[in-house]
Amino acid sequence: MEGSSGFTRSIGWGMFNGVNHHQRQNQRTFSLIEVFVAFALRNMFSLLTFAATFSLLFNSCYCFYPKLLNASLAASESDWSPAGATWYGSPTGAGSDGGACGYGGAVEQAPFSAMVSAGGPSLFKSGKGCGACYEVQCTTNSACSESPVTVVITDECPGCVSESVHFDLSGTAFGAMAKSGQADQLRNAGVLQIQYRKVQCNYPGTSIAFKVDAGSNPNYFATVVIYQNGDGDLALVELKQALDSDPWLPMQQSWGAVWKLDSGSTLRPPFSIRLTSLTSGQTLVASGVIPAGWQPGQTYTSVVNF
Repeated sequence: MEGSSGFTRSIGWGMFNGVNHHQRQNQRTFSLIEVFVAFALRNMFSLLTFAATFSLLFNSCYCFYPKLLNASLAASESDWSPAGATWYGSPTGAGSDGGACGYGGAVEQAPFSAMVSAGGPSLFKSGKGCGACYEVQCTTNSACSESPVTVVITDECPGCVSESVHFDLSGTAFGAMAKSGQADQLRNAGVLQIQYRKVQCNYPGTSIAFKVDAGSNPNYFATVVIYQNGDGDLALVELKQALDSDPWLPMQQSWGAVWKLDSGSTLRPPFSIRLTSLTSGQTLVASGVIPAGWQPGQTYTSVVNF
């Protein structure tokens, strides 16, 4: 019995000890797993942090990659369009004596300085294109400077329809596209294929002027509008008579850059003129610019410009 009892006790302790041994092994296994998981999580967070930081650094550098800069520069040059170009008048003149816009001798004087052009139908726009400014450049002839020059639409070329856009430039403007000393060579080239783009007009120190049409009288007032900065071309011209309570009266485009108002009754000066540009729709008021006692044929200069 004692032996049996001892055996039993011995077996009992062995079994108990065996259970404890396995529990300790399991505990060690679980502890190792926990350590491994914690290590993996910590390292995974570090890896993710490193990857995110690297990505930010890489992207920051990529923003200044030269190819992107070149693409941006290429996009800025994409606003150039093709056109045809000829010239007329004197080789060193202003093309015509004023042209279909009605600017008269002003085309030869500063700020136009003969750097003007007649426009085909798509540029002249039945006179609404008068005063618009364009950069033009030629690259297709050995005499071309490839440098842009700015011209103003002051005349019409109704027969210039061989291209969708055509500039019939003054001799001065056409020659200005040439390399130094090669203006005559370029003018002898005939029709040129050029590049053009619309730009803002800029006449430093110059205000908008109004030349009263010679046919104006107390009941009928017409004027040429000239030297507008910005868009250059006009969509609407309005006249306001002397009283503050007087309404703005829309003027009609007579021809070219000449706008008229046929009131049917005596108009009361001084007149204020409100202009609305064609491209951007900006408005500008020249208050009291046409004085009492105005005279046909006279030019009255405002103190404003776009």
